[in-house]
Amino acid sequence: MSEPRRGLGRGLSALMDEASAAGEGAPAGTREIPIEQIHRNPAQPRVDFDGEAAERLAASVRDKGVLQPILVRPSPDRPGDYQIVAGERRWRAAQAAGLASLPVVLREFDDQEALEIAIVENVQRADLNPVEEAAGYAALIERFGRTQEEVAESVGKSRSHVANAVRLLDLPAPIVAMLKGGQLTAGHARAIATAPNPVALAHEVARKGLSVRAAERLGRRAIAEVRGTAGKGGPTKDADTRALEADLGRALGLSVDIAHRAGRGAVTIRYETLEQLDELCRRLGRG
Repeated sequence: MSEPRRGLGRGLSALMDEASAAGEGAPAGTREIPIEQIHRNPAQPRVDFDGEAAERLAASVRDKGVLQPILVRPSPDRPGDYQIVAGERRWRAAQAAGLASLPVVLREFDDQEALEIAIVENVQRADLNPVEEAAGYAALIERFGRTQEEVAESVGKSRSHVANAVRLLDLPAPIVAMLKGGQLTAGHARAIATAPNPVALAHEVARKGLSVRAAERLGRRAIAEVRGTAGKGGPTKDADTRALEADLGRALGLSVDIAHRAGRGAVTIRYETLEQLDELCRRLGRG
């Protein structure tokens, strides 16, 4: 049996301290590398970079240089070059500032370690949006066969935090886009995830600027309304039909009603905006 891997929280802190010390003049393995030999990691969980913040950092680098080395590893697919493990913002800023080289701390990491460190660095600095964080955890699970418990230990989070984060990726595409854009928080998304027509609720939450508690009340009210309507007329639906309605509703991000009797029936899909109708047509037209 392989030995359990130690969490990277403290290990990353040590590496960052080492890089910081190197920036103050201590050797600690720092070196200058031509900037054209340094490349981003395509598995880097962070995708969105704030343009205004990037411009400010580039101006600072142009004025004072890069004060803290970035962490790199030998490039796995470009012999003689290097791949960023932590510090992509500084690398981007150095490019924008026109620097010819960058101070780096070089370490040997495999793909899994590089991804774990990138996630930890960004999570510690609150640089990832909820979707990027969830995608990073999912990559560790799917690409490297890690369990949620192992991922949680590696990045210094609880197992429930990792599980809740990964579930966000199963939400309807419009809600995922709102999470990436900052219109919703992960708490908002979880509050309405199991409600009927969660996309419409998400737009209402964003439009009204509701708190997470208010979003939870909104989701509970929507569920209660559907249950009340179902109980007022017609025969009670069996558990399988209700489960199928819920599965289709989550998959489509819309309210779904199934009327089934004597081997035949109808599926009713309700939308509230033209955007929802367009999204439904796009999904149905994929095949």
